[in-house]
Amino acid sequence: MKLSIVILNYNVRYFLELCLKSVKAATTHIDAEIIVVDNASKDDSCEMVKAQFPDVKLIENNVNLGFSKGNNIGVAQAKGEYLCILNPDTVVAEDTFDKLFAYSKTLTNPGAIACKLIDGAGNYLPESKRNIPYVRAALKKLMGNATHYYANHLEADQVGAIDVLVGAFMFLKRSIYNEVKGFDEDYFMYGEDIDLSYKIIKAGYQNYYLGTTNVIHFKGESTLRDKNYAKRFYGAMQIFYKKHFRKNIAFDCMVWLGIRSVYLLRNAPVEKIKYVFQYVLISDKAHQALTAVLPKIVIVRKEISNFANETEIILDANHLSYKEIIAFMSTYGNTKKWTYKILPRQSKFIIGSDNAINRGEIIEF
Repeated sequence: MKLSIVILNYNVRYFLELCLKSVKAATTHIDAEIIVVDNASKDDSCEMVKAQFPDVKLIENNVNLGFSKGNNIGVAQAKGEYLCILNPDTVVAEDTFDKLFAYSKTLTNPGAIACKLIDGAGNYLPESKRNIPYVRAALKKLMGNATHYYANHLEADQVGAIDVLVGAFMFLKRSIYNEVKGFDEDYFMYGEDIDLSYKIIKAGYQNYYLGTTNVIHFKGESTLRDKNYAKRFYGAMQIFYKKHFRKNIAFDCMVWLGIRSVYLLRNAPVEKIKYVFQYVLISDKAHQALTAVLPKIVIVRKEISNFANETEIILDANHLSYKEIIAFMSTYGNTKKWTYKILPRQSKFIIGSDNAINRGEIIEF
């Protein structure tokens, strides 16, 4: 088998459905398997997978085992030569894996490969490529300056060597994953992707970034940005430093103080009330049930006019490919003040997220 795609899910049933539909479209011509590991979701994620994707291998955990252990459980059952560790709140293009296979063949001694991630508004996510968070870079990020934390030697659309990938999308050989013993289970959430990336480099491989292929990562679904976020994130950083660098009491004290100050000052994200002037459905047909739910809807095939800023674009995957949807959001995300939702193929809901902090919105019809 060529590829195993491991998706760790926790209470994001609708995002998981969209993700699986995009992955299925991207693997129709690849000898691949999809493994979903569910960390004791309270929603009907598992029932949905069983009903709609009977060929997907589903592993149901009785408790939430965290990111590292959950993914390790999935990889332990994988059979593919290559792995893709994938978040459930992502959307891949039909040619994503083809591009990764082709790129990997051009590399010498490749470790893990990242791609360009965009959020649900079409904006580039800088954590797609990062540097090893040495002490100086980590402390600067703690104080709000992330310049040295991200791999800024490459532009977002460029290709080249990097140090650290983000756990939402990691492509690598299964033999390398097993060689470095996968994700370290001392991390429950956050930091485990930095740790794995660094272990791969220490094992003598080079990690890479392929900025010519885009993947949507809604992010707000899997990265809970509440007031405890800083505490969890920098707590994970402390684990990382203890494992890989010499103990430094002064630094430990500075990090602890930084964690406490950010934790105390940080407020939970505030949900913004969104006003939508009109909805634009890019489709080849009208969906009567959707029109009934959203009466202010305009239907176009692909032509885009100078719509008002308060326009929400609904991208119909029954009409557009996932590659076209991702390209549309990436193209207009930084230039238009539009919001976006996706209508997955053969589904009765639209789904999207306006930013990388707050949770997204699902409208059933």
